[in-house]
Amino acid sequence: MVVDQMLKNTIGVTNTEDLIIEAVRDLVKDEIKHQIKQKIDEDPQLKAEMKQAVKDFLDAKMREGYAIFKLTKCTAELGMRIVPDDMKAQLSKDVAEFIEKEVTQVIEKM
Repeated sequence: MVVDQMLKNTIGVTNTEDLIIEAVRDLVKDEIKHQIKQKIDEDPQLKAEMKQAVKDFLDAKMREGYAIFKLTKCTAELGMRIVPDDMKAQLSKDVAEFIEKEVTQVIEKM
């Protein structure tokens, strides 16, 4: 009990069993990755095809992200057209402040 309590306080885990299970899970994942990488490395054609597939996948994800951005931009423009004229200036200011805040947070994370 004392050792378990010390581990909980020192390591910050709920119990020792969780730590062991997590370590074993990581070892199994590492072994699976190793086996997959070994099979891919054995076949140059498969390796090249996998590399191209990953490139295509990333390209598709970037295109998807850009499409979402464009949809968001169009939605914002539509919203600005619907807003009454007396609210447009304040809304533009609020949106600009929001975007500045979000971009700043993204840059700080980099």
